Amino acid sequence: MSSQRETETPAFVLSLLITLGVVVMGLWWSADHLKTAHLLSVSTRLRPTEPDGLSPNEVLGRISSGERLLIQAGASPEKHQGVQAIAAGNSRQAAAYFAAALQSTPNDPEALIYLNNAQIGANPAYAIAVSVPLSQDLNSSLEVLRGVAQAQQEVNQRGGIGGVLLRVIIANDENRPAVARAIAQALAANPAVLGVVGHASAEATLAAAEIYEAGQLVAISPLSTAVELAHAGAYTYRTVPSDFVTARALADHLLNQMRQQKAAVFFDSRSRYSQSLKAEFGTALSLGGGLVVREIDVSQSTFSAADSIQQATAQGATALVLLTDGDQLDRTLQVVRTNGGRLPLLAGGDVYAPKTLEVGGPESVGMVVAVPWHILSASQAAFVERSRQLWRGDVNWRTAMAYDAAQTLIAALEQAPNRAGVQQALRSPEFFASGATGTVRFLPTGDRNQGVQLVTVQPGLRSGFGFDFVPLGHALPAPVPQPVPQLAPDSIPVSAPSPAPQPFPVPASPSNPVETPASDAPPAPNAVG
Repeated sequence: MSSQRETETPAFVLSLLITLGVVVMGLWWSADHLKTAHLLSVSTRLRPTEPDGLSPNEVLGRISSGERLLIQAGASPEKHQGVQAIAAGNSRQAAAYFAAALQSTPNDPEALIYLNNAQIGANPAYAIAVSVPLSQDLNSSLEVLRGVAQAQQEVNQRGGIGGVLLRVIIANDENRPAVARAIAQALAANPAVLGVVGHASAEATLAAAEIYEAGQLVAISPLSTAVELAHAGAYTYRTVPSDFVTARALADHLLNQMRQQKAAVFFDSRSRYSQSLKAEFGTALSLGGGLVVREIDVSQSTFSAADSIQQATAQGATALVLLTDGDQLDRTLQVVRTNGGRLPLLAGGDVYAPKTLEVGGPESVGMVVAVPWHILSASQAAFVERSRQLWRGDVNWRTAMAYDAAQTLIAALEQAPNRAGVQQALRSPEFFASGATGTVRFLPTGDRNQGVQLVTVQPGLRSGFGFDFVPLGHALPAPVPQPVPQLAPDSIPVSAPSPAPQPFPVPASPSNPVETPASDAPPAPNAVG
């Protein structure tokens, strides 16, 4: 049987490479020449200057279930050896290498996902994908991958979904709409992929939505909050509350707790998320009797934090509201430092980052930030205990939202393990899943039926920077000896696509078996610290 599998595998790989090549080249040709392919009728409002043509190699180089590294930063020799073993078809040896890699870097979610995949070996498996912007925002991507990896680990350790294990495919969409479309096309063309966790930005999520709809493939975003997603179709969901919810929570706090009515809003005109949150906040504040006296676009080349604050106060602003996205965090922190604690500060979830505590320092104390979830508000939850054991530290809301997205797909697959069944399950008013943040339920729009958590910056020891995000009204927590370490700074690039990448494998499933070398991989490493 082993020799037969080894004979069949090259033929399967060649067949899949040809198929995916035809799909990607067909995507480029039909979009550029025929202009009629319904899979590509995404609105040209999505960054029309961005090129749509990606070669098959460029797409394949951004997708992996273990046969290539997507995160080179901090990768140990054992992790490289694990990838080489997967590419060579030796899942048993790969699992041993990935387990060894996790001994030295236990908070590496890519290594854990590849270990879980290697342990499946030739066994039937259901597959989901997770698409993150690894080369654009490494730290946030790692946070999302930790949530998916934890969900995969837990379901496989308890025997899988009806006895069938779960395989996870990782994709790097770079937060670029053109790349997200190409990734979505490749995933939709793979019948073994039954659901997607992604994407991160509103731009990427909206760019991919119509392709997922045409392929009847459910995608659940853990991070996209723009209100536009409510109209993205019947196959797009999210586990993070929308900007509608966040904006009303911030406006209510400004008006009724801070007792301020006139605000200046800082935003990024190039970000759909920022534009959406700004618009929703302005509406909510106006309905409550308040007023946005000035809007400041931090993406402008002439932006000056000092001048902007001076002009805002001259127009009567008594509070500053920071609704920028993560790409503009440096300029946002210029506002925090320049303000120096003079005017009250409120902010959206993208300001929730270690860099805010490190750079904002004492000037950020008292700033109120809206996030979907905070670990100190759920310190006794089973998810929190398991995540601390697995990752050797505390996780944040991005990990929790990604875990909820993966658990939602798992719960839907338990009802009906096929694409149509997943979508029908999520559409049911009776559907729910148990996640990190409690019960996951959806509105008919695909929005999460859940509120937000307001946190504030206070002196503390948990982060290692002397300041912490803590829930409003929460007593200052006891120090934690070792915060969650980071694998690498934001700016470290990921691996470039391989010159001749192999196609991402179609995982074996009960209805789509794939012959691969057998595996009797060792058990997962003991991550309890």
